[in-house]
Amino acid sequence: MAKAKQLPLRKHVKAADTWDLGKLFKNDRAWEKAYETLEESIVGYERFRGRLGESAKVLRDCYDFDVEFEKLGEQLGSYAFLKQSEDVANGAYEGMVSRYTYLATRASEAASYIAPEIQAIPRKKLDAFLRSPILKDYRFSLEKLVRYRPHILSQKEERLLAMQGEIAGTASKIFEQLTDADFKFGTVENEKGHEVELSQGSFRIFLESPKRSVRRAAFDRFYEVHEDHANTLAASLSSSVKQDIYYSRARNHPSALEGALFGDRVPVSVYTSLIAAVRNNLDTMHHYLDVRRKALKLREVHAYDTYVGIVDAKKVRTPYDKAADLVCEAVAPLGEEYQKTLHTGLRGRWVDRYENKGKRSGAFSSGGFSGPPYILMNYKEGLLDHVFTLAHEAGHSMHTHYSARNQPFQYYHYTIFVAEVASTFNEQLLNKHLMDRARDKKQMARLINREIEEIRGTIIRQTMFAEYEKIIHEIAEAGEPLTLDCLREEYGKLLRAYWGPKFVIDPQLTLEGLRIPHFYRAFYVYKYATGLSAAIALSQAVLNGGKAERDRYLNFLKGGGSNYPLDLLRNAGVDLESPEPVNAAMKHFKDLVAELETLV
Repeated sequence: MAKAKQLPLRKHVKAADTWDLGKLFKNDRAWEKAYETLEESIVGYERFRGRLGESAKVLRDCYDFDVEFEKLGEQLGSYAFLKQSEDVANGAYEGMVSRYTYLATRASEAASYIAPEIQAIPRKKLDAFLRSPILKDYRFSLEKLVRYRPHILSQKEERLLAMQGEIAGTASKIFEQLTDADFKFGTVENEKGHEVELSQGSFRIFLESPKRSVRRAAFDRFYEVHEDHANTLAASLSSSVKQDIYYSRARNHPSALEGALFGDRVPVSVYTSLIAAVRNNLDTMHHYLDVRRKALKLREVHAYDTYVGIVDAKKVRTPYDKAADLVCEAVAPLGEEYQKTLHTGLRGRWVDRYENKGKRSGAFSSGGFSGPPYILMNYKEGLLDHVFTLAHEAGHSMHTHYSARNQPFQYYHYTIFVAEVASTFNEQLLNKHLMDRARDKKQMARLINREIEEIRGTIIRQTMFAEYEKIIHEIAEAGEPLTLDCLREEYGKLLRAYWGPKFVIDPQLTLEGLRIPHFYRAFYVYKYATGLSAAIALSQAVLNGGKAERDRYLNFLKGGGSNYPLDLLRNAGVDLESPEPVNAAMKHFKDLVAELETLV
């Protein structure tokens, strides 16, 4: 029996395969020096306390100070978070993150008077301030703040909320440490007879194994560990939900959902109509699962049968550099500047490429105003899906790149709502690029199936998650306890509705709702679904259009957070207040399933 493959320690990973955080700080000592500088500057907020209504000039000076403080704070926070992500069990960087969080909480407390003090300025006087050219760089920020007037509390109450900042992420931190650092899954024998370590990163590889016994063994082992910690996971999620409700009520929002949507000025109807549109098209989802069952020659289909390829295509290994080149080739419709910038970043040191022991699981883009738009990957050469993940995160990073270079700091932060458009847009371009290069029916079927899976995972599955979030928050808001049994029961109901009558729901699958990290950022996942719906429409416009369509999309990327997300998208050519984008995406899904059925 071959020796089980073990993940390398961080210190054994080649520097060329890691990100270069020296662009943020040369080393930890430089970070410490900047930390001291920022800590000493907190007192600067006191210069403006009680004076914001004096003049537009004083208000401008306060905003200027806050921007410079936040710039350095973002740089410090990014470095600490990225260093911790390299190995979440590294106590030194966990401590660095904790110290930064503490400092940020103190700063938030020191600045907590600003919003209520501005809100207290008589409306007539504030309107005059807004018309002043002195405040032109902050006009949109002020207009957004005025909109929050019913939800801003007194200075004392704002201070108390700000003081809770450090403990606000406790549930998320417990979940993260439990699942990323403490969970030990052991090893599973793969289809070649090799014992391979099962981890958050390798779980998907096992689920794509052509050997069903391998898939099932990995699935059972993975969820066995979750079952052993089910009560802790349930308590953690329940605590996070209660925290969401606490903050929404503290700020006078009718519900946690409405509180979460308020900042983006997204009507609840966008959220509920997404669920309705997907629910109305679940017959296509059920049909697709039956197509998959027949193609795999199975009597019944389980969750561990939903990731393996249904086309007997040759397994292709795509080294990281080749994957980076493919992504850069695919984005050619966006122009030479976009292409060259992305190539330099992906082949350079933007990306931390491979999994190592203790590294944060999954993938993300974590860019900033001052440094490169970094990408964390746990790249596996044998997974086509990871090529698409790279394209996805590259979309986020290029969004950051364009936004940071075209907007001032206060407007470069784009919302998560629009972020998911930029990422899935790139996936659409990559799929089109690969389909154009397909040499036979099998390759074409594989790519069509891959796009089907993208829609299933990003629109349908994420909508199911969104509905789950809505349900469990409503249960808690009604005063009912979110016990382990309750959470499993509600998730089981959704599994039966979304997956259909011919899908076998293994009992442990009801634990899936307890292992989704996105649930610790309330009502976030629906943005994946609306994002892909918008991306499908925009990518088709760019691919079938010309310079005008491309420029309109690039202007959307450059817009950052300079407008509300629905307005930014409307200017780009998509209206998500209409059900049309989601319905069109579901129609596209139906067409793809019909085409796949003819090929398999």
